Amino acid sequence: MRELSECGYIRQHTNIVLLGPPGTGKTHLAIALGMEATQKRYRVKFTTCSALITKLRKAKEKNAYSRRLSAFARPSLLIIDEIGFKPLDDKEATLLFDVICRRYEHGSIILASNKTYSDWADIFSGNEVIATAILDRLLHHSKSFALKGGSYRMEEFKEES
Repeated sequence: MRELSECGYIRQHTNIVLLGPPGTGKTHLAIALGMEATQKRYRVKFTTCSALITKLRKAKEKNAYSRRLSAFARPSLLIIDEIGFKPLDDKEATLLFDVICRRYEHGSIILASNKTYSDWADIFSGNEVIATAILDRLLHHSKSFALKGGSYRMEEFKEES
């Protein structure tokens, strides 16, 4: 993690994938890396997968899709949290695919998910083709981290009870 805080992965357009069960610190790590990047004057955008899909869907309805897609492509680092929190239908998966394709080899992504790679077809409503296409581009230049353990929130709850 210390090496990642130096932001070399951003200069190299490498992606960071954080996988693990809820409460293991994926979002916390993603935000910390994003803050380090902003301190080094990189442009950073944070979004949840759900918010990203909603914004792109609304932009399509208003004929502003290209502009909104560019807004997600522009920052040096895009952090997408909560991939897999809820399944995406084919249209929603295509929107996410567009973002990942637009950024491919041009900008870094930090992605946080509670699903293992073998479960990614489930994220895309069983569509293995789009899951494979997304993973292919995302993982081509990436570092992947599997976080393990119990939820820190549940541990705090147990201590308070």
